[in-house]
Amino acid sequence: MLLKIIVLIGALALIGIILWWFFGKFEQAAGKAKVVDGKQEGRVVVKGGYNPQVMVFKQGQPAEVVFDMQDSTACLSHVVFEKLGVDKDLAKDPHARVKIPTDQAGEFDYACGMNMFHGKVIVK
Repeated sequence: MLLKIIVLIGALALIGIILWWFFGKFEQAAGKAKVVDGKQEGRVVVKGGYNPQVMVFKQGQPAEVVFDMQDSTACLSHVVFEKLGVDKDLAKDPHARVKIPTDQAGEFDYACGMNMFHGKVIVK
């Protein structure tokens, strides 16, 4: 009987950890772009995910995100901006640049090729 109680408590704890991992609200690292040669440039390191996960640009000034590929994971070898129609192969171009339209405020979500890792670009 004691063994059944221990197994039940262990199973409930594991379920709790899984729910927290997948549905928990985690703080996303945010970065601000730097101005280089009259345009905004934000750098995102691709290594086990995206760092920072959120990049912020000012509205009205040309902008691009540089994806610095430091991971050989197949999933992270592509970055996809569905809203912008962009699918960059980071295995072929480990410092791929994506131009971000800044004529209007808004958000542009991006993900890896398998849609497992996510990030966001915000234009304010």
